[in-house]
Amino acid sequence: MNLVDIGALSKAAGVPTSTLRYYEEVGLIQPVSRNGLRRQYQEDTLVQLALISLGKAAGFSLGEIRGMFDKDRKPELPRPTLHQRADELDDQILRLTTLSKLLRHVAECPAPSHMACSRFRTLLRVTFPTVPFEAVPRRKGHSG
Repeated sequence: MNLVDIGALSKAAGVPTSTLRYYEEVGLIQPVSRNGLRRQYQEDTLVQLALISLGKAAGFSLGEIRGMFDKDRKPELPRPTLHQRADELDDQILRLTTLSKLLRHVAECPAPSHMACSRFRTLLRVTFPTVPFEAVPRRKGHSG
């Protein structure tokens, strides 16, 4: 069994040693021994750290991520939960893409009033479907 001390693990994973100690405190990783005062981990802790990083990037909490490892800290990834999160990310991507288009249009639209622009109003409706933009008066002079 090859062991990696906390400093080398920190460098390899690209996270501070304080983060590794915190992950240990919350039960995400576990040292297997010590070399003096320095914690030592199994090499496969790097895989755990990669999965933790992926989970955080996907928006999972550390508690949710902890639940994705079995009692031996081996990955036990719940497929339905992953599908649900992927769907949420797809929805977020659609909203952000629409928002990006909206901002670009606002930046480039020659209309004197953006509320007079039909494309702008359409993008607003897609981005904020619950707001009744029909009640907002349109100004004449541009159709989008």
